[in-house]
Amino acid sequence: MNTEVIQINQNACITCQVESTLSFRPLIAYLKSRLKTEQTLKAEFYRFLLEKIERDEVLKNDIEAEDLIKYKDTLELIFTILTPLMANEKDLYWALSTPVPDKIFFSTDSFHEFLTLHAEQKKLNKENEESKEKQQLQFIYRMILDRFYNYTSIFKNDILYPYTNPETHLTTYYNINADTQFIDIKYDGKLPEINFELLAAQTQEGTEIELLQKLIPLSKFKFDGFTVISLTDVTLQHAIDGIRDALVNHTYENEAYEHVIQALKTLAGDGHIEFGLLPFLMVNNKFVFDSEQNSQSILLDSAKKNDLEEETFYALVNEYKENPRSVFFNNLDDKKIEKFPFLDVLRKNSIHSYSFLPIFYNNQLAGVMEIYSTEALEVDEKLLSKLHSALPLLGQLLQYRIEEFNTRMDGVLKDKFTALQPSVQWKFNQVVWDFIKNSKGKKKTQEIETVTFKGLYPLFGAIDIRNSTIERNFALKEDLKVQLDILSETLNELRTIIPLDLIDKVLFNCKEWIKKIDNFISSSEEALLNEFLELQVYPMLTHIEKGHPQAKDVVQNYFNSINSDSGIAFEHRRTLETSMQFINTAVSEYLEEAQQTLQNSYPCYFAKFRTDGVEYDIYIGQDIAPDVPFDLLYLKNIRLWQLTAMVEVARLTNSLVSQMPRALLTTQLIFIHSNPIDISFRNDERRFDVEGAYNIRYEVVKKRIDKVLVKGTEERLTQPGKISLVYFNAFEANEYLEYIKYLQEQEFLQDDLEMLELEELQGVSGLKALRVGVNYMSCDFYDEQWTKLKKSIKKKSLKTVDKQVN
Repeated sequence: MNTEVIQINQNACITCQVESTLSFRPLIAYLKSRLKTEQTLKAEFYRFLLEKIERDEVLKNDIEAEDLIKYKDTLELIFTILTPLMANEKDLYWALSTPVPDKIFFSTDSFHEFLTLHAEQKKLNKENEESKEKQQLQFIYRMILDRFYNYTSIFKNDILYPYTNPETHLTTYYNINADTQFIDIKYDGKLPEINFELLAAQTQEGTEIELLQKLIPLSKFKFDGFTVISLTDVTLQHAIDGIRDALVNHTYENEAYEHVIQALKTLAGDGHIEFGLLPFLMVNNKFVFDSEQNSQSILLDSAKKNDLEEETFYALVNEYKENPRSVFFNNLDDKKIEKFPFLDVLRKNSIHSYSFLPIFYNNQLAGVMEIYSTEALEVDEKLLSKLHSALPLLGQLLQYRIEEFNTRMDGVLKDKFTALQPSVQWKFNQVVWDFIKNSKGKKKTQEIETVTFKGLYPLFGAIDIRNSTIERNFALKEDLKVQLDILSETLNELRTIIPLDLIDKVLFNCKEWIKKIDNFISSSEEALLNEFLELQVYPMLTHIEKGHPQAKDVVQNYFNSINSDSGIAFEHRRTLETSMQFINTAVSEYLEEAQQTLQNSYPCYFAKFRTDGVEYDIYIGQDIAPDVPFDLLYLKNIRLWQLTAMVEVARLTNSLVSQMPRALLTTQLIFIHSNPIDISFRNDERRFDVEGAYNIRYEVVKKRIDKVLVKGTEERLTQPGKISLVYFNAFEANEYLEYIKYLQEQEFLQDDLEMLELEELQGVSGLKALRVGVNYMSCDFYDEQWTKLKKSIKKKSLKTVDKQVN
């Protein structure tokens, strides 16, 4: 034990000074109190210490710290009763100080050595002086608030003290705890009241000391007794807390990783051990290395530095993913490198020992933690046990990195492309990754690679609303008749209210338009009528409404009638639109449901488009799913599915006719194209398009055949209740003839197959077609499951249409 007096604060601040005296009076009172209640052998020990103190008159009164050197045996007895009996003073950081810690007058040898070794770090600059002053004031006011106001929630009892070893550069952290139970505090006068809500608010602002100094000045207090100071090594807990803090602030990624690695070194307690962290970033379920971010992995850094082929490294990681385990190479000798050649890049980077452990997050492999050194290193159970508590936090940190990478990938994907189907998204993922990997340090305007799929078999289908243009023109004419009749009535009423010759002129024009409306077929005539209404009628009616209150209701009734959402002059168009949307919604929902099962046989790209009906493209081939072997039987399967689906769509739309406000029929068209084509994603239009001159011909034909006529007639190929299949050569037709025969036997199709030649289209000749009727009657194939699906689609469609109409 050491009785050397040590001045803690070399530059004690004046404002921190309160009247204080060093004495053992509070201890004497404590011992007397314990003797009244203590029933064990401890009572004899307390009595012996109390008698020893009271025999020395000096120890019963105020005493200077420097005078206590004479009473070392008494101080050792105090140490014995205030510490665990079995404690080894060589391992205990413990000391006694003046009431307001200013001088240490008795300490263990460990504490004394601690202060001596850390003397350099305790030298204060001006900034540290201010911090020390605040700590002293907090210490004093904490005692006052606790004793006199029973308020203990403002200041912590412990002070964290870091010490960095100049040789190892590792930091050790200690909690400094001051036990003040042997201090008596007296106050001169009446204690003032304190608004603790205001005090709490000031604490949040960091100005609580200034408030307390005004309310309860320290000059009226007197402290008497001594303080017990103890130090606890909290390095391990602080390291874990440091990792948690890095997780909280994980947006500062590089700094977070540096803090975590430093914390791991602290946990290990050896400055020669280094750590690395390698998150497993995946694109299409294969490992990639994000070179844009700073690497925290020595293996990756060494691989780049020594030009290790990326494919070799990626293969190692992908293999490791299948069997994650702890791997230890305590010595990178020739034998190890011969067996594991990738270790050579580490030895070239002066690494002599290398190990790695799998890190998991929610039972999923998130990456690895590397343990390495430029010296020989034995990774044993003792070291691993020190790191064990950090592993769950490391898993969370690596998961943050993975999520950040995935978010960045998605951001580029949505910016450069669009929402994608799973069947093709893998290709976009690869292109996005290549873009991110190659864009480091380059301009942001760098173009992204075009996504292309080669050698795909196309399938096209169209469900069109029969005579949709005629239906639209009819609805428009009927609504315009209603509108012009109402306008005529409105103008006649206004003539009786307002003497205005212009009304007669507009009324004359209105009657002329009523005469023309039955022959109203061109868009130019519609534009002239709109011009008449917009430039002559509406300005006049608006002026009359504002200037003649008696005519307001008449004018307002007209404007209500031409409201597109509720007016009677839009009723036919609304009815038609409701029926068309009813069909389109039902067909779209059926195709969406049906194509989900189609994807289970072989991945394909399926895209729907809204026209007056619904069109769709399907592409299937090896390039869509490189990892799944493709065979032509998948193409045959999807062609049979397409024909069957067209029959089901025809039945569905026919069954909906009775529920439509305007009865509409649909036609069904399939274009057969047996040769594979290439498609690429057009970034500007956010859609796939065909590639190459030959492939463009496919797209041209697809867009022109919907209105094609049967050769030598005026008859449209597409007809309600029929499925039309357009093709170029007999080979294509033969395959579909088998499917048609099969579905006829199943009573899916009627026995009325036609083989037709088609008229020549602009730039397209030699087209032929098959046309067959759909059997709307019940059959074995049209089973209960399909009936349920139809009801479900009807229900969903009605809800959708109701929303759109209302």
